[in-house]
Amino acid sequence: MAERKPFLLRIDPRLHDALARWASDELRSLNGQIEFLLRKALADAGRLAPGPRDRRGGTGARRTEP
Repeated sequence: MAERKPFLLRIDPRLHDALARWASDELRSLNGQIEFLLRKALADAGRLAPGPRDRRGGTGARRTEP
C-alpha cells in the first residue's frame, strides 16, 4: 500500500458534522470520505494524474445504477 501523508485540517464544526454523517451513509470513515471527495474533485477538474488503483481495486469512484 502507498504511504499516506498525515495532514491537519481545521474545519467548521457544522461542515465536520455534515461530512461525518455523509461518510456514515456511504460506509466510509470521515478521513476516507474527505479523501474520496478530494480525489473526485481533482479528477473532475482534470488535475489528478492517473495513478495506481486504490485499496479496493477501483478508482475510488462508486458506480451508480441507472
